[in-house]
Amino acid sequence: MFSHVKDLQFEAKPDAPDAAFARRLQEVLGGKWGEMTVANQYLFQGWNCRLPGKYKDLLLDVGTEEIGHVEMIVTMISRLLDNAPLALSEAVADNPGGGAVYAGSNPAHLIHGGGGALPVDASGVPWNGSYLTASGNLLADFQLNVTAEAQGRLQVARLFNMTDDPGVKQMLRFLLARDTMHQNMWLAAIEQLKEDGLEDMPVPEAFPDSEEFTDEFGYTHLGFSSGTDAAQGRWASGPAPDGKGEFRYDENPRANAPEPVLPPGDPRLYGTNPGDVAGS
Repeated sequence: MFSHVKDLQFEAKPDAPDAAFARRLQEVLGGKWGEMTVANQYLFQGWNCRLPGKYKDLLLDVGTEEIGHVEMIVTMISRLLDNAPLALSEAVADNPGGGAVYAGSNPAHLIHGGGGALPVDASGVPWNGSYLTASGNLLADFQLNVTAEAQGRLQVARLFNMTDDPGVKQMLRFLLARDTMHQNMWLAAIEQLKEDGLEDMPVPEAFPDSEEFTDEFGYTHLGFSSGTDAAQGRWASGPAPDGKGEFRYDENPRANAPEPVLPPGDPRLYGTNPGDVAGS
């Protein structure tokens, strides 16, 4: 059961309209790493979670919070579009620089949205559910959630440097702070899963790996680049983070199977087969 509180989690009011920045702000609303993505991702992970208790509540708490962030950004975009010029002549009437703002705006904000936000990214590409991952494995999902929050915070930080509007910057600072919390939160949740003995590396830990294959391939870095710079990395020697193996570096990776030769295809599919060579 969901309910809607009319107050916003944080103020979303610019000091002045800016249709061009409204277009840019769409990225953290309807882009791959935007608030629509994380809200739905956490909610689906929570709804699908078969483990009642703190982990399910964590996912649903944060997913619900992110719905609030969606509302904040939609509100901000709508306010940035207040009094947006509908024609170039209108844009430059009182401001010679208004043509640049007009050119940088998204006409779909006016044509499709009637002066409101849209479920699209900054390029106008519609948001879609393929951005979501809810695998049912909490360790796999939590690691992706760290990435989602990192990418989201990165994009908000970039947007922060694209505006001089104090009101917009205040909302972005709030979102940056919450992204800081969420990155740390998912990292803590990963450690909690391990401490609780529920999941561990590598994902999925429960899969019965072949000892032979793990010994030969499970901890070996293959050096396919010229030189051996990669051998200096933490991933090329010493204990692996999962505590179950030692990294090795192989500077001369070898093939483990001969060149594949496929049999002729079904003639009814009209592919080009070896017997089709002229004169054969």
